[in-house]
Amino acid sequence: MPDLKDGEFAEIKGSGSKPYVLRNVGGVYSCSCPAWRNQSIPIENRTCKHLGRLRGIAAEAQRIGEVQSGTGKVDQKALNSDAEGEESGKEPPLLLAHPWDHLTDLSGWWMSEKLDGVRAYWDGCRFLSRQGNEYRAPAWFIEGLPEIPLDGELWLDRQMFQRTVSIVRRHDASDHWKEITYVVFDAPALGLPFEERQRELVRILGKGLSPDSYVRVLEQAQCAGLDHLQSELDRVVKMGGEGLMLRQPRSQYDVGRSTTLYKVKTFLDAEARVVEQLPGEGKHAGRLGALLVEMPDGKRFSVGTGFSDAERERPPSIGSLITYRYQELTDRGVPRFPTFLRVRSDLNPATVTKKLSPKKTQPSGVVMTARRFELVDEKSSKFWEIRVEGDSTHTRYGRIGSNGQEQVKVFSDGEAAETAAEKLITEKLRGGYHEVNGGSSAPVAPARAAKPPAPKEKKAVVEAHSDGATKKLCISGKLPSGLRKHDYESALAAVGISLVDDVVAGLDYLVLADPQSTSSKAQKARQLGIPVLSEDEMKELITP
Repeated sequence: MPDLKDGEFAEIKGSGSKPYVLRNVGGVYSCSCPAWRNQSIPIENRTCKHLGRLRGIAAEAQRIGEVQSGTGKVDQKALNSDAEGEESGKEPPLLLAHPWDHLTDLSGWWMSEKLDGVRAYWDGCRFLSRQGNEYRAPAWFIEGLPEIPLDGELWLDRQMFQRTVSIVRRHDASDHWKEITYVVFDAPALGLPFEERQRELVRILGKGLSPDSYVRVLEQAQCAGLDHLQSELDRVVKMGGEGLMLRQPRSQYDVGRSTTLYKVKTFLDAEARVVEQLPGEGKHAGRLGALLVEMPDGKRFSVGTGFSDAERERPPSIGSLITYRYQELTDRGVPRFPTFLRVRSDLNPATVTKKLSPKKTQPSGVVMTARRFELVDEKSSKFWEIRVEGDSTHTRYGRIGSNGQEQVKVFSDGEAAETAAEKLITEKLRGGYHEVNGGSSAPVAPARAAKPPAPKEKKAVVEAHSDGATKKLCISGKLPSGLRKHDYESALAAVGISLVDDVVAGLDYLVLADPQSTSSKAQKARQLGIPVLSEDEMKELITP
């Protein structure tokens, strides 16, 4: 087997997009993988499966044994664990939710907040993930938990999912767990109707846990009807929550997906598998521009918004699963306005992607209806159209009102042509274009001549700015929906509103999560007489 001399390094391909780096510095071997980095023991005692693969399991076991005063013992879990430091186990028997179908009457159902945490099944002695991997909680965290199974979520706070994952997946049972609460939903093994299981949970946990315990039962409220559901959903979303969960009265704990449990959200979200990392342009040159992802039915589309600068520098790896948020499906069956939320490191791609259908090649002769995009601002008035015919893309572009010019590009097959079309569409949307209804082979009147549709007459502040002139709007801070300001850029441009970064004289609107805020930007806007809007009021500006 090969080995590393003092000062040498080697690279081994892991599950991520970049290889792991293995080094020998003065006889201390290291690896850049999470399994090696997250061990809470001296660095000279650490090992991982990549070091075992390079040097051989026996040689690595001997090295660690020599370091540990000749004991000859080695952490076999570290040598055999995956790149994330987890071992695969048997999946626990969990009840899973369906998205609400908007038809089922939820009056009388039990309503609770959908927490943005990590699902955790307590089997009576340890926490298990949905894939059966153990979360190694400290002894003081699980003290007093009963020996019966519990279903719940390891939770830190709203919009703190990544921080939660980084704590509960560590192997050292650290004091960081003091930030976590185990919020219990249910007791799967009791065999009682839901309401009786809830009463038993309160009794059992109240009897066995101390007042300063890190465990609590999730609050439930009975839904009084659609208005109650909507008001509670609005309240949770404004606080940064994901949505609501609804449980059918007197329902049993049914393992698997069940219509006795619904999730209700303002925005829809789903998972997709990453198939390609598309390079960025302009300010994102040299890093991620968008992800090309695949849905369970084989349809592919790109996700280009929602990424932080750090995520663009180190994007999700090919083959990994991501969660994206979207408003609805288009006529083509792909998400409209998809926004990246997170990598689903708590799910196993190997099991989830079994449900993904292979992408079917578009047969020769099939025509994708032309899609038309326009960019209209103070400097430009131009259009861009694209359609797919068999294994080729046909683009037409030019000044609005002209016939423009056409370009044809031929690919190896229909799938490659459709993928290229989606990539080009993403680039146009990122560049400020917005989609209009269908394509057109005939010249159309310049869009400058038409005024944007008047907004709904709900707020006087909105009516005062419906004169059709080009407006300027600034979005500051995190919005309640979780969307970022650039997610609204195309929709605002479509009604003649440009997005700017600063509060200055001449600005028409300032949008804040809390319009009553006393922040410096809010105070400056009020001094300049600039209306301060909520996110919902901004949506009225862009809703015909």
